[in-house]
Amino acid sequence: MKALRQLGIILLVCLLGESIHSFLKLNIPGSVIGMLILFLCLCTGVIKLKMIDHVSKFLLDHLAFFFIPAGVGIISCMPMLEGKWIAFLSVCIISTIIIISVTGWTIQLYIRRAEKNE
Repeated sequence: MKALRQLGIILLVCLLGESIHSFLKLNIPGSVIGMLILFLCLCTGVIKLKMIDHVSKFLLDHLAFFFIPAGVGIISCMPMLEGKWIAFLSVCIISTIIIISVTGWTIQLYIRRAEKNE
């Protein structure tokens, strides 16, 4: 029952983000709005971490599973990619390098700030 309650909280926040997206006709996806709402609720204490910790851990442990639809979408668009493989692979490689670099720099900045605060 605890897992259902935690999943309900996460889904409710996601639904709220989607509703805001639909109502205000924003260019930001509803899922991103929902994540921002969840972040704000966690920061302000409206939602306590213990209220969603088990379901959050489960979702993070099985995160790779959620990339399957994106992979299937790419496979279903194979005819559109004909003749564009170099561009497609270049975008994938460059974006991966950028993401790894920004993540590394962010972690280094966090570690430096954490060491200063000790």
